[in-house]
Amino acid sequence: MSQQVSAQASRAVEAPGLEARDVRKRFGRVEALRGLTLRVRTGEIYGLVGPNGSGKTTLIRCLAGLIRPDAGAIAVLGTDPRTAVGAGRVGYMTQAAALYGELSVEENLRFFAALAGVDDVARRIEATLRTVELLDRRRSVLATLSGGLRQRLSLAAALLHDPALLLLDEPTVGVDPALRRDFWAHFRSLASRGVTILVSSHVMDEAARCDRLGLISEGRVLAEGSAGDLVARTGTSDLESAFLALSEGPS
Repeated sequence: MSQQVSAQASRAVEAPGLEARDVRKRFGRVEALRGLTLRVRTGEIYGLVGPNGSGKTTLIRCLAGLIRPDAGAIAVLGTDPRTAVGAGRVGYMTQAAALYGELSVEENLRFFAALAGVDDVARRIEATLRTVELLDRRRSVLATLSGGLRQRLSLAAALLHDPALLLLDEPTVGVDPALRRDFWAHFRSLASRGVTILVSSHVMDEAARCDRLGLISEGRVLAEGSAGDLVARTGTSDLESAFLALSEGPS
């Protein structure tokens, strides 16, 4: 019996937080994803790194159940994306904050809590605002907030329903270095509690904070590994040079 329990636990640990296999997506003449494949472990911070137009946002939108791939298979937390999202297990922070300028900080979160079916709304809102250090601005109208504070609120909306998977599309665009540091400290804390995090970025020093990276170009994963692994593999001095070397072909 103990061996059976141990085997079940081992399989649970090995189950991916998300998986994409040979995913393809076309918008008219533009082939955004060209057979993209990746696998992200539960509790891992995985970075999608690549230039604008490489397919990062398209993949994240597929994982969030907003668009369907033309071909290939996607599993999110062991099920299809729309089922996982419908069950409130996925948090999605878009690149452009999807917030309402005429509402206050708290009113925005109450709206998203209602959409997600959050229980004990007042407690969750207070706890989430404390996490992103916005509790003292809860009555402020969104339109009066700086870009950095809006990013905090956007992250709060993604965290409000306590998701098992976070999809973060360029989450620190336009934020100052201190806030970027705070965001990443929180991402690391969430991952330590078993939350799977997929974060897109084209900033190499930020990408180095991830556990593992997928370097993406023209809708394909060129290479995977930690920042150190990729630098060592290409014999370069930094991650940016490693990406350029991999983009140009086999090292």
